[in-house]
Amino acid sequence: MRARRGSLGTTAPVIGVIGPIGSGKSTVSKRLAERGAVVVDADRLTRDVMAPGTSTTDEIVARFGVEFRLADGSLDRPALGRVVFADPERLAVLEAIVHPAVADLERATVLGADAARPKAIVLEAIKLVEAGHAAWCDEIWLVECSPATQLTRLVGRGMAEPDARQRIAAQQASLPLWRAAASRVIDTDGSLHTVERAVAEAFEEVLAGWVG
Repeated sequence: MRARRGSLGTTAPVIGVIGPIGSGKSTVSKRLAERGAVVVDADRLTRDVMAPGTSTTDEIVARFGVEFRLADGSLDRPALGRVVFADPERLAVLEAIVHPAVADLERATVLGADAARPKAIVLEAIKLVEAGHAAWCDEIWLVECSPATQLTRLVGRGMAEPDARQRIAAQQASLPLWRAAASRVIDTDGSLHTVERAVAEAFEEVLAGWVG
């Protein structure tokens, strides 16, 4: 029987997936989806609340400057990222604008997914712990790899190497907090087969211990 229930009271277990940029969170989430979980991607929800014409986008432009709004009304997210990841105070300002809107959407999306009675709900959110949403989850999975692997993946996706190094360095301070909150750690430095096997075994353990 499972040890506890997340505060949202879902009928399916909620697995929080956290980890730094380029660690392989999406790979882990995809493998869980293949096994019957519904994935709620906080980064995708963040893009939704930061879309052109939203009140969140308007507030960001008001606080950071019109130079961060592109001609089509969207945010210049790479430029904004370079600014905030170089300045913790400005990053905190941005997060104070974005996180409340994302949190409301996350909660509604998780509860909506639960209505379909999936095997599990995966909440993939890099700031899950800092936002206080670990209590929503029945388990927290920390996805980790070496900084060298992160860098290779990010550059391979087309990110400029200086930007990738900046993002990696900015998140190092969060690792002790994430490790303390984690129920499990999924190491993605190995082969895809090794990662898939670790995810499958961990998921079966979660389902075996779940009483809905």
